[in-house]
Amino acid sequence: MSERDEAAPAVAVVGGGAVGVTAAVDLAARGADVTLYERGSLGSESSGRAAGVLYDAYAEDVDAALAARAMERFRAFDRSLPGFAFEPCPYVIAVREGDSDADAVPAMVDRMRSHGRDVSVVDPAALADRFPIATDDLAVAAVAENAGRCDPASYVAAIGRRARREGVAVETATAVSLTEGDPAVLRVDAADGSTAETGAFDAVVVAAGARTADLLSGAGIAVPVVPYRVQALTSAVAYDGPMVYDATAGVYVRPHPTGLLAGDGTEPVAADPDGYDREGDGWFVDSVAETLRERLDAASGSRSAAEPDVERAWAGLCTATPDGDPLVGPVGGTGDAGDGPDGDCADRLFVAAGWQGHGFMRAPAVGELVAEGVLASLDGVDAEAPESPWIEAFDPDRFDGDETFEITEGMSVEERAGE
Repeated sequence: MSERDEAAPAVAVVGGGAVGVTAAVDLAARGADVTLYERGSLGSESSGRAAGVLYDAYAEDVDAALAARAMERFRAFDRSLPGFAFEPCPYVIAVREGDSDADAVPAMVDRMRSHGRDVSVVDPAALADRFPIATDDLAVAAVAENAGRCDPASYVAAIGRRARREGVAVETATAVSLTEGDPAVLRVDAADGSTAETGAFDAVVVAAGARTADLLSGAGIAVPVVPYRVQALTSAVAYDGPMVYDATAGVYVRPHPTGLLAGDGTEPVAADPDGYDREGDGWFVDSVAETLRERLDAASGSRSAAEPDVERAWAGLCTATPDGDPLVGPVGGTGDAGDGPDGDCADRLFVAAGWQGHGFMRAPAVGELVAEGVLASLDGVDAEAPESPWIEAFDPDRFDGDETFEITEGMSVEERAGE
């Protein structure tokens, strides 16, 4: 364990994905003494397998505000974070004829525009004039202009380097577990299964993605965060158009340095983070090839995407919650008054999980939110107080933790449209 500045709150962040490393950087930048634990390497799990599709086109006010802040930070990092690049790229939502979701798109766009988002409904014929995609089968389409793409692995690596520069102790290849008697105490587990070290912190942030529920269960806390499998592939097929989400097919495509990247391949069943298949399925590759043929080849007159020349097809894990919103904030009513450095804090254990596939694109904003919320809690600000940074809709304790629910695909028009 590293030596700590006794004047600074000691905070442990568990999970080295995009949310965890961003939270660690933002905590350190605000004066906390931070240790980041990752059982593998930084970005080795879901963040390293993400698509890197970025947009602010949300209908719900909270989601729109978070996305706008995330996009603002992504653009700033493009100018200030060595090794990271943000590429502006419009994002198209396309719904085919006969799809009942088509009727929801205009109202969804109106709500997005009410939050200041640069999104518009576009006539399919006009869309075909602007972009190299087929639109003859579309009932409706929308274009979000303030969108972009990036390489998720490069973001995590670059933020990880900044974390070290900010003084964060980055402990990779280090598994930890929580203590039920005091959830702000971490057991650092040795490779042989023994407990090598135990450390007490003023606060612990669990940003462990698909492993969140298992980790919190060690502290006797149940959360309804369920991992599920999604898939993507890269192809050498040349593509220089916009990012497109074919909502009817449930497939997205974006430009990629090798040609294109496409996915979704959602499997709406719970997955084991230690035992899921990390390779793409044949049915998924065939499904994507069909969509690419219909959406791209029909526009170009080519048949190149019918055989997508797959360079790599893989699977990763996303996490679902009963209402589709994440769990971000203090969890389990942990700690007793007087535990915090100022003597009046009741919250010491925090969670950030349950992204429905939107975790990476919101990571810059969520990491900042977590940092501000943790430090406010350690200063004695109640999570329900008006001045608290925590978002009420994301309160982890809105659930009992033992809920059963149907996993739904997070990119759907229904999910994006909100209430």
